Amino acid sequence: MSYQVLARKWRPQTFSDVVGQQHVLIALVNALSMGRIHHAYLFSGNSGIGKTTIARLLAKALNCQTSITANPCGQCDQCHDIVEGCCVDLIEIDAASRTKVEDIRDLLDNVQYTPSSGRFKIYLIDEVHMLSRHSFNVLLKTLEEPPSHVKFLLATTDPKKLPITILSRCLQFHLTILNPDQICGALHHILCVEDISADTGALQLLACAADGNMRDALSLTDQAIVMGKGQITIDSVKYMLGSLDEEQPINLLEALVNADGVRVMELVQKSVLCGSDLEMLLTEMLKLLHRIAVMQLLPSIMSNDFAVIATRLQKLAGILTPSDVQLYYQMMLVGRKELPFAPNRRMGVEITLLRILAFQPKDIVTGLQL
Repeated sequence: MSYQVLARKWRPQTFSDVVGQQHVLIALVNALSMGRIHHAYLFSGNSGIGKTTIARLLAKALNCQTSITANPCGQCDQCHDIVEGCCVDLIEIDAASRTKVEDIRDLLDNVQYTPSSGRFKIYLIDEVHMLSRHSFNVLLKTLEEPPSHVKFLLATTDPKKLPITILSRCLQFHLTILNPDQICGALHHILCVEDISADTGALQLLACAADGNMRDALSLTDQAIVMGKGQITIDSVKYMLGSLDEEQPINLLEALVNADGVRVMELVQKSVLCGSDLEMLLTEMLKLLHRIAVMQLLPSIMSNDFAVIATRLQKLAGILTPSDVQLYYQMMLVGRKELPFAPNRRMGVEITLLRILAFQPKDIVTGLQL
């Protein structure tokens, strides 16, 4: 049997399998339990966070042969066909590749006909914002007063591009990105079932790298398993992601505060030789500056994110003035934005750091050497 990637193998089959999105799931489960089924639903949010998955689960709940239920049986023909992607009463359309008005007309010509075997004929239109203006006009006519046997499930990453006439006729659910703890917990459960050993620190790195996207997290986990030859270790994940050593960003920030240009260039060279992602280097330094700003202005707010280097951050918070921190942050943020326009990333990072040195406040240079 061919290998099935984790993102497909672990696609949720029930509402309880979904990671996060409780504000959406509670509303859908309650609607199904109360029998208050709308004719059109719109799921929006970043890619890879569950829009199409939840839409398919809703289709399964609506067409399960047992009844309209929040807990479909998963065993009947309708449930099985939806999982396998061969259900004739669930018509899935990728609007990105079918944007023409003729495509939508052909699709909706069959709306009047009753479902072949299910309770409803369900149209799942993915990336619906890609439809043309004329296509939206054609869709609107059916969306206003669809037959009782038709349901529309729309998914989009950019709801702002949808006409207000379409939005006003849908129940709208915005899916939020997942936090690293949610992703880390889900990965830990999956790897335990798969009987694959993984370092907790490695899972935390993968969860952060996924940037709130569960599908990306599973794809990165697949890659990490191969990289570690069946095990997920923190060293292999760091190497795979080009992650930085915890000391690199704080060392570089201290060198900047000391106006030690030679040390700054040496640390950049070291990062290059280690194969570190230089854009990530700026990103991590921005995180440190953010933490310093919080320490200065809101000292009562505690965080364990930088517990290992908390003392060093506290010292920097005492040396830099709040306005200096804001200046460093702004110059570093601009430098990161300008990286794509630099001759190469190294030059872009170096000129950003040299620019900070050029604007070095004199009272810091003469005040204290770390």
